[in-house]
Amino acid sequence: MNEIYKTDALIAEDIDQYLETHQHKTMLRFITCGSVDDGKSTLIGRLLYDSKMIFEDQLATLEADSKRVGTQGEAIDFALLVDGLAAEREQGITIDVAYRFFATEKRKFIVADTPGHEQYTRNMVTGASTADLAVILVDARKGILTQTRRHSYLAHLIGIRHIVLAVNKMDLVGYDPAVFDRIVADYRDFAQSIGIADFTPVPISGLAGDNITTRSDNTPWYDGPVLLEHLEAVELNQTAEQLKPFRMPVQWVNRPNLDFRGFAGTIATGQVKVGDDVRVLPSGKTTKISRIVTMDGDLDMAVAGQAVTLCFADEIDCSRGQVITAAKKPVEVADQFEATVIWMEDDDMVPGRAYWLKIGPQTVSAVVAQPKYQINVNTMEHLACKTLDLNGIGVATLTTDREIPFEPYTESRDLGGFILIDKMTNRTVGAGLLNFALRRAQNIHWQATDISREHHAAMKNQKPLVLWMTGLSGSGKSTIANLVEKKLARMNRHTFLLDGDNVRHGLNKDLGFTEADRVENIRRVGEVARLMADAGLIVITAFISPFRSERDMVRGMLPAGEFVEVFVDTPLEEAEKRDVKGLYAKARAGELKNFTGIDSPYEAPDAPEIRIDTTRMSPEEAADMIIAKLIP
Repeated sequence: MNEIYKTDALIAEDIDQYLETHQHKTMLRFITCGSVDDGKSTLIGRLLYDSKMIFEDQLATLEADSKRVGTQGEAIDFALLVDGLAAEREQGITIDVAYRFFATEKRKFIVADTPGHEQYTRNMVTGASTADLAVILVDARKGILTQTRRHSYLAHLIGIRHIVLAVNKMDLVGYDPAVFDRIVADYRDFAQSIGIADFTPVPISGLAGDNITTRSDNTPWYDGPVLLEHLEAVELNQTAEQLKPFRMPVQWVNRPNLDFRGFAGTIATGQVKVGDDVRVLPSGKTTKISRIVTMDGDLDMAVAGQAVTLCFADEIDCSRGQVITAAKKPVEVADQFEATVIWMEDDDMVPGRAYWLKIGPQTVSAVVAQPKYQINVNTMEHLACKTLDLNGIGVATLTTDREIPFEPYTESRDLGGFILIDKMTNRTVGAGLLNFALRRAQNIHWQATDISREHHAAMKNQKPLVLWMTGLSGSGKSTIANLVEKKLARMNRHTFLLDGDNVRHGLNKDLGFTEADRVENIRRVGEVARLMADAGLIVITAFISPFRSERDMVRGMLPAGEFVEVFVDTPLEEAEKRDVKGLYAKARAGELKNFTGIDSPYEAPDAPEIRIDTTRMSPEEAADMIIAKLIP
């Protein structure tokens, strides 16, 4: 019996030693990418299988699934281990990003299997955003393809510096070394053109297992490392991140009671000690670190990658989205940037439209200007363009609605990488990298003047307002706006009327009627209206302004309560009947493109301050109702 207890004790000791060793292994995150059908899922399945990371019940299910889908040759279709969606199994493709964990004696791994189809490139970007290494697969029969180039460029752009070129399906070309050498030479020429200085080529067969976990007798001419051997040996840059200046974006203000106030987040770079001087940005306030709190107790020091709660010696303002930095080496703060944008939505990017920009835990409103150029991933040429379509990669000026702390993406993924979110649908439509702040953002400052907007309004004895009339062409906006201004003039109010057609004769005569031009039209009018409101005027506008996001953009330019949205609600059928300018007839005949209500959408206001039903009241009655609500 004592021998049994000793055996149990030895087993427990071995388990503890294994867990201790496993806990301190380094973690490598990597992705597999490349073109369609290059064998990415099969490769990962083979790695999991050969690493003995598949339970017996999983293996039995896998064998049954493999027979059902009709796997040829091998008894197991390894791709089924990671192709989890029904649509993926039915079509034999990868659609979503599949993350899998496995471990060897030397290292732990998290691998992301990313789609090869061009329409799912957005998912590849998602998988690459946290990866340390990219395995670029190439079908030995097809060589380097456009999607191979696109994924390689994106991986390098996102900051992955360890690249493996896995030339797959070598068994289908008879393990011919000439095929391997030709593909490696082609890839080297392309890699050098995009700045990839070094990569590791490996000839493999995911199906047969050649050179994945063990060296293959089928490639005696290859003397490099097998894939798993290279993955276990590649050096990570964790130490380099710790040597950078300290930065931590605040994810959460921890206030469980009145006696504790801390700022939680994951340290992006550098290290911090109790007593260190730190600066909170964008406010610039400084203080010292009084405590470093974790779930396992207080620390004297914390380093990059650790999740901690920092306590300050002084009661200074700090909130979610702000960045705590080393006091003497702070990050930059700006509101205009040159950015590289990767467009990930089926609908084209609309230059000038406001999107939500999420950078770390902070979300701000941002506008992307017309791209300076788009990048051709095949030739690396800079092409002129007006917008970005699905999977387009371009460089553009990006403007945020307030100053944000940042670092160039090349220095910090956490403080330089962002996503763009459509304000109406909440869909992620783009991703990007901040390259640098524009000099004009740092050199141009708001000039304070002695006569304030309040003084201008007091001189006119009125509250400044922007009365924003929106509705379809022919709804009666201009007629009602003109009547409102006349009535206000009789009341000795200081007004100015901005009419859509009139503005296009001067200020906006260079703009057409594309979606991007419509956005820019409203942006310019909004800026003019804001300046007029600053002068104390009541500004009346009459614009179709078809998009909610642009009307919301103008609302955001003004103080609360100074933007009054008036929805001149006229059904399309009624507006067409009126058709005083003959525009609907031309649009129906195909002579007028991008006409609102016909081949361009109109987004009605969700909650306008005033709604005018022109089928039930005359323009005179509508004007009286507006005046009554404006001036009780």
